Amino acid sequence: MSNLLSAIRSLIFVLFLIITVIPWATAVVLLSIFLRGDPIYWACAGWLRLSIWAARFICGIRWRLHGMENLPPASDRKAGVVLLSKHQSTWETFAYPALFSHPLAYVFKRELLYVPFFGWAMARMDMIHIDRGRRTEAWNKVLKQGKRLGGQGNWVIMFPEGTRIARGEVGDYKTGGTRLAIEAGLPVVPVAATAARCWPRKSFLLKPGVVDISIGKQIPSVGRQPGELMAEVKDWIESEMRRLDPQAYVNNPPPAGVAGGPAAPSR
Repeated sequence: MSNLLSAIRSLIFVLFLIITVIPWATAVVLLSIFLRGDPIYWACAGWLRLSIWAARFICGIRWRLHGMENLPPASDRKAGVVLLSKHQSTWETFAYPALFSHPLAYVFKRELLYVPFFGWAMARMDMIHIDRGRRTEAWNKVLKQGKRLGGQGNWVIMFPEGTRIARGEVGDYKTGGTRLAIEAGLPVVPVAATAARCWPRKSFLLKPGVVDISIGKQIPSVGRQPGELMAEVKDWIESEMRRLDPQAYVNNPPPAGVAGGPAAPSR
């Protein structure tokens, strides 16, 4: 019965997204004829805020924020950072713009721009869309636009594992985010999020529960190497994930280099 109820609630939620995104995205596209930059971003973030509150009231997905004091305050609009987040679900991609005080610049695959209405509105925001098939060109674009956006106080956000990872699993942490932070002279902020508890990857069956978002302390990037900086980010995120969601890792011991796991091999 509980699975049936979750399925009904999930269907209502998806219908809510479809019904609301069409007029909202249309309004954003029309507004973008006259405005650019932050006004367009916050207009889009308004729909995302509406969506996570809808998920709360329709599907019972609540959230807890830990470590918000580790982010620059809303009053410091010029303080750029590179956010490196665990990625388990669609939920956190919706939630971060709704909950964080600065405009975010996601690095994402350009195919999302072709999604009707949703993608059209995304195309009007100042973000970094890349062609994953052209790796050198994609990296050059990330570096150039990441420096520009971070320099003007936006928070560049990347998912080091590259894709959504199943609950309790650990992906391959790639160094693009730390390379950008070092090149741009921006601090790194690791973020752990347990969204797969409620909204698993590759699924639209949402379950009631609590998503924990934990924000680590800023890590200076000056003088660091991308690999060892990413190793520190991975260690914090994966250790924090085990603290926030221990049930998910009962049969999955920490990987090498993560607190509580075997020592990482020497290089």
